[in-house]
Amino acid sequence: MKTLPNYDLYGTEAKPAWLDSFSFEWIPERSAPNNWEIDAHTHDAMMQLLYVCRGSGEALIDGTKWAIEPPCLIVIPAHVVHGFHFSPEMDGPVVTAPQRPLEALAAVGRPELLSVLRTPAVIPVAEEARHADALMPLFLALEQESRAYAPGQIAAGSALLLALFVQIARIGENREAGAGVERSRRAARIERFRAMVDRHFSEHLPVEHYAAALGVSAGQLARLCRESLGMSPLDVINARLMHEAQRELVYSTLAVKQIAGFLGFEDEAYFGRFFKKHAGRTPTAFRELARRQLADER
Repeated sequence: MKTLPNYDLYGTEAKPAWLDSFSFEWIPERSAPNNWEIDAHTHDAMMQLLYVCRGSGEALIDGTKWAIEPPCLIVIPAHVVHGFHFSPEMDGPVVTAPQRPLEALAAVGRPELLSVLRTPAVIPVAEEARHADALMPLFLALEQESRAYAPGQIAAGSALLLALFVQIARIGENREAGAGVERSRRAARIERFRAMVDRHFSEHLPVEHYAAALGVSAGQLARLCRESLGMSPLDVINARLMHEAQRELVYSTLAVKQIAGFLGFEDEAYFGRFFKKHAGRTPTAFRELARRQLADER
């Protein structure tokens, strides 16, 4: 009976499952010497994440063939049988890391990520996706950490990987929400709107400005937001402002007046009225309560 080879990285013998380490490389480093063909194999206790940025090919994952069309992410959990056929132009980063420690970290920080970590998938990444820009900087930070050989390497690497999977989950959610041609158009437009709000919320631009930039009327944008998000465009903008205001009040040492200026409010009084309307208490009262709660949790 022929058994599948069990590798840590393809072409090397598997390390013991207890060995707590992670590896970073670029696809050509291991694929080119193997003529761009990676035979079916598994990783004992190790999961693998690929971000295909260039080239084309085919992935065989648990008996299912997936077309590889960049940009896309490939998630290979531990013990999943997988192999690849890559074109010579193929490139992108690959991270191999222990599955269980990462799952333990996710269980504490973001339990919803467990299904993402445990499910093999090829995930398309639309270039205009709101969270796509965060992927490569995290991969590059992992590359730097993998070459550091410094204390805390595993902790830093695990934290960066968890951040990566947060972005992957967000991209996956957006993709599922946009299933179907028309829904996909709506989802893409909503993502563009939210990305614009992320960049310009402190400028207090009117809804009409965002609508014009998206090529729709203010009424159309309102319908899109209510259908997709259950809130108005102004609610989206105000929610983003409140999120930033609350974060600054809790974690920064800036005075309320400085925070008001940072968020683009004309004066502290206007900011105070806005904040109380949405939070039910003044900025100062919110700050005191939130910091007491944080202190109690410690």
